[in-house]
Order: sequence, then structure tokens, then C-alpha cells
Amino acid sequence: MIADKVKLLREAQGMTQADLARKLGVTRSGVNAWEMGITVPSTQYVAALAGVFDVSSDYLLGIEKTATVSVEGLTERQVAAVREIISCMKDK
Repeated sequence: MIADKVKLLREAQGMTQADLARKLGVTRSGVNAWEMGITVPSTQYVAALAGVFDVSSDYLLGIEKTATVSVEGLTERQVAAVREIISCMKDK
């Protein structure tokens, strides 16, 4: 459900609802309504949320089960470390 993903991604980035609202040009109560499942973001805001969180809109909408992680700017060693962390988490 998009509500759960928006809240999870926002909190993972250490953002408040007000922070996210400012980035998107909406009200904090609008973000709260999305996270509570009272309303759903319009297509425009789904695309904007995907950009803010660096995930696909399909992931936000629950169409795709996997999220991508951008490794742009990381060294090969850092990329390998990220892969190792993900592998360890999957093993638990």
C-alpha cells in the first residue's frame, strides 16, 4: 500500500511530514492524509515522491516488489559493501 511505503521511506530518510510537504509543495496535512490512507497522491505526486525517494513509481504503487538502490558516485568497493549488507539482511 502506498501509504505504508511513503511513511517508511520518509522516516528512513529522517524527514518529517513537514519536510516532505515542503519538498513537494503540499501541506503537511496532505502528506499525513497520504500516510494514513485517507487519500492517495495524484499521478503528479506519485512521480514526485518516486523522485524524492529515488524509487520507481511502480514500487510505490505496489506493482513492483523490489526497489532499486542508486550506487551512483560510489566506488566499486563501496558497491560491494552495499551488496554484502543486502545479502546479510536477506539471510536473516
